[in-house]
Amino acid sequence: MNKKNLSISIVLGVLCLILTFGIVIQVRTVQSNISISNPDYADNELRDEVLKSKERYDNAYAELERVNKELEEYRAKATEDDDNAAQKEELLNEDNAILGLSDVTGEGVTITLEDNQNASVSSVDLETDISAFLVHEIDLLQMVNELKNAGAIAISINDQRIIPTTSIDCAGNITRINGEIVGTPFVIKAVGGSFDTLERPGGYIDYLRGYGIEVKVQKSNNLTVGKYNGVINYKYVEEAN
Repeated sequence: MNKKNLSISIVLGVLCLILTFGIVIQVRTVQSNISISNPDYADNELRDEVLKSKERYDNAYAELERVNKELEEYRAKATEDDDNAAQKEELLNEDNAILGLSDVTGEGVTITLEDNQNASVSSVDLETDISAFLVHEIDLLQMVNELKNAGAIAISINDQRIIPTTSIDCAGNITRINGEIVGTPFVIKAVGGSFDTLERPGGYIDYLRGYGIEVKVQKSNNLTVGKYNGVINYKYVEEAN
């Protein structure tokens, strides 16, 4: 290779290096711009999805209200000329109350549960789990059972009506009732039972208080437990022939 060809090769090599370097810088600049703009894009996309979900929920709730109104009109029309209409209406109201499909007002009790605010890792002995001083889904389930055993016909937790298909579950520090996230304080309302023995020695409230969980019990002569506002989906149930 003569000197002229060598010089040309060197020049071409330098140009290739410069071009490669420029491409790398350009790619990194584009990536940087994308990484900077991506959060905004993700936020916008998330906001759009939330708005769409809210719109779907609002539409479904409006449809539910419309169907309930039509059902009420049909019930009124079907019983207006019936001699046993009053009795049937009373039975229907009782069934709706048990199923959670109507508001229920009467003598009741409100129980508020809050975590033990004074518990800490340093204040707990090694044999006791710190989680024992917190309110968990099992505590809510036990309280629901206590109230049902006391004769309650309508129960809600943080305004989530407890119905036959209600699920109470916990994932980490998140508790869901009827699929909705709820948190402390847990306000449990119950109507329709005799609640004089709830605070008995050895009862579940007594057990919770033993761990320093704050439990407030307030009775009322005029307490309302709201109806279930979701859609009951009997996915695996069919009408028997």
